[in-house]
Amino acid sequence: MHYGLGDYVLDIAQNAVEAGPREVSLDLDETEGGFRVIVRDDGCGMTAEEKARALDPFYTDGTKHAARKVGLGLPFLAQAVELAGGRWAIESERGVGTKVEFAFPSASVDSPPAGEIPSLFLGLLCLPGDHEMLIRRSGPRGSYELRRSELSEAVGGLERASSLALLKDYLVSMEYDD
Repeated sequence: MHYGLGDYVLDIAQNAVEAGPREVSLDLDETEGGFRVIVRDDGCGMTAEEKARALDPFYTDGTKHAARKVGLGLPFLAQAVELAGGRWAIESERGVGTKVEFAFPSASVDSPPAGEIPSLFLGLLCLPGDHEMLIRRSGPRGSYELRRSELSEAVGGLERASSLALLKDYLVSMEYDD
């Protein structure tokens, strides 16, 4: 089940990573009006028919997760956004990539809480695969940009606990410290 904004973002970003991209980008914008998220990838993309099926909760292609009989990420997102009075859209082209955009209004009691943004970013940066991850964040404290390749080089890779602890401290400082 999805409990916070980060759950939706991580789900959509994981789909993007599994599409075999060179780069995945995330824009996370926070304003007084709410949160706006855009996840883009340059992976395999989808045809119009595949895109329609991806919105069916009782469909899965069986290749990414062979044991699953349903694909709930996009349907859960669409339902949550609509219940909160937000908006969402998906654009995709086979061989080009996919863009998923959604927004939750802060005024709605049905909008999920933001959750712990540094932990979300750490999870995104550690998704497996040989891809670049670009995260752009804007919010009440300003804006910043993170690149997986640069952070990995700076902390000595993303495989060791000590590197991940250092990266987590950095992400917390970007989000909360003055």
